[in-house]
Amino acid sequence: MPFGLIHYNTPGTTFEDFVAYASSTGFDCCEVMITDVWPKDASFDPARAHQAKAILDRYGITASALTANNDFVQLDAAAVRQQVERMQQVAELATILGTRVLRTEGGQPKDGVPEERWAEAIAGCLKACLPFCQDMGIRLAVDNHGTVTNNPKVLLKALELADSPHVGSNLDTMNLRWWGNPVADLPGIFKALAPYVLHTHLKDGAGVRAEYRGAVLGHGEIPLMAAVGALVEAGYSGVWCAECANCPG
Repeated sequence: MPFGLIHYNTPGTTFEDFVAYASSTGFDCCEVMITDVWPKDASFDPARAHQAKAILDRYGITASALTANNDFVQLDAAAVRQQVERMQQVAELATILGTRVLRTEGGQPKDGVPEERWAEAIAGCLKACLPFCQDMGIRLAVDNHGTVTNNPKVLLKALELADSPHVGSNLDTMNLRWWGNPVADLPGIFKALAPYVLHTHLKDGAGVRAEYRGAVLGHGEIPLMAAVGALVEAGYSGVWCAECANCPG
């Protein structure tokens, strides 16, 4: 199985610095951040993705996923349409990079979308993306991230409602604890999510929210082997992607 590294909290000031670091330290692949190929406030330009792909090729590194940086906690039809149109552009960049996995956000809480409808809203956006996902062979790996999808009930319901082989999970092993899930509950959550997992963030640490502190893998309170065991049992064959654990969420 390939081992990867996400371009987040890593050494180097440029994308090429990061890729060179990943290559020199023995990684096979990396998760590319959307800002590597579509900087904030910049216009959509596939040329940047071609440039990033050339850097990856130069160092013998493949792209395991592209971070989508979307917000699917939407019920307004116009907002949903805007998110879907943008995601199709992100998918185009992913195909240039050579990956068919978009590491997808659930989204952020907002007025107009009550908490009891978060899963419905996320699933509605995911299903609206399915036509281009099917055409392009794209898979959406919804991250347990922030204050919405780190609630396993919300994430699992959204995945169940989406009900597609093109939709699954990006399992972040630490974020579930950061949100507030007890350590004793994590093995059961990992097992419940495992059949959906398309990509991973292996991350360790300890504590909840303001008390969170990152740790080297195996040196925090996260039962990492329970996560690995659940994924192996579920037949996971994707990338084991590490994330430097300096920041929460």
